[in-house]
Amino acid sequence: MTSTIHPPQPAPSAADTHLRPLQGILVADFSRILAGPYATMLLADMGAEVIKVESPGGDDTRSWMPPVRPDGVSTYYSSINRNKRSIVLNLRDPDDAAAARELARRADVLIENFKPGSLAKLGLGYEHVQRINPAIVYCSISGFGTTEGANLPGYDLIVQAMSGLMSLTGDPDGPEYRAGISVFDVITGLHSAIGILAALRHRDICGTGAGQHIETSLMASALSGLVNQTGAFVAGGTVPTRMGNAHPSLFPYEPLPTADNDLIVAAGNDAQFRRLVQVLGISEIADDPRFSTNSDRTTNREELRPILVERLRTDTARYWFTKLNAAGVPSGPINTIAQGVEYAEELGLEPVVEVGAAKVPGIRNPISFSAATPRYDFAPPALGEHTDEIKRWLSNPDVTAQLPENSTPTRNKEDA
Repeated sequence: MTSTIHPPQPAPSAADTHLRPLQGILVADFSRILAGPYATMLLADMGAEVIKVESPGGDDTRSWMPPVRPDGVSTYYSSINRNKRSIVLNLRDPDDAAAARELARRADVLIENFKPGSLAKLGLGYEHVQRINPAIVYCSISGFGTTEGANLPGYDLIVQAMSGLMSLTGDPDGPEYRAGISVFDVITGLHSAIGILAALRHRDICGTGAGQHIETSLMASALSGLVNQTGAFVAGGTVPTRMGNAHPSLFPYEPLPTADNDLIVAAGNDAQFRRLVQVLGISEIADDPRFSTNSDRTTNREELRPILVERLRTDTARYWFTKLNAAGVPSGPINTIAQGVEYAEELGLEPVVEVGAAKVPGIRNPISFSAATPRYDFAPPALGEHTDEIKRWLSNPDVTAQLPENSTPTRNKEDA
């Protein structure tokens, strides 16, 4: 994957336990908000050198607060920008625009989520960059694509509404709701990272060393991410509707009340249902023709639900959670975010990592490698923290010169 247009790094030895899969890959990150920065953080965790290009005003998420860290930095920004360097460039300034083009010339990957066509006007569109750097893997993220939807605003909430997700979220007789996170921004970030990795691999094997242009959009990712729901329409002619916490094709697969709190019960097949009713002391209903198969249980869910609830109400959610999981019946309490993190810690997943010298808390990269290790070396950078050193590097005619080691100087609260 390593090209000759960015600073080389020493090849790691086979015994190096700190080998990073993307070591030697340089990413010019012209993205902001969530989808792009999430993708580039994942790449940075895996060893890529990510240079975050920001306007003088900085990434919008720097001001998305509360909540904030104890040092006053937005937790939103902090959650998706570790392991990066920040350079401030005003792309309408000729000198800064030239620096941006030089960065693009040296990069393996350029990722951007400007309004379609905007970077082309600044000489940083794919065609411009590809001419000076044929090896570039150029990823463009938009809300609704680059043709008829190019002028539509690409906000996750709007895509949740227009893709149909909100029509599925909420009680059947109540209003539509958004998901609790910007789910399609995250999915698009994942799709972008996958596309970038595939394009880097293609560059390796195509024989020419040529890169390519990748396009992702929140709308396309939404329709893909709605999986069985969009599948129900395009393959079955069915328009799904809101069912609250119920599942259209499975029962029981939803929260059910116990003596204290609701408990998620997810009997995904006939064997699990048999174990469920055995634990509940009503094993005979597994042979009831109304409930003997999943399709029967789904059709007759309104008759089955009160039978299950009657038994579950005899004890607590914690009691039934312990009993059901011991019997191989998937179940779980409805936790707060705090309880979810604490439970992951109980399971040994070590969800919280300390990032950089400042030991900024963050959530671990979700991927584990048997022969590599993600890094948590550098805290999310202050705005323009590395501008001077990167500009010096870009102005050096020796393109093989290596960037200086990423530093983590103490920074003022108002700069972060």
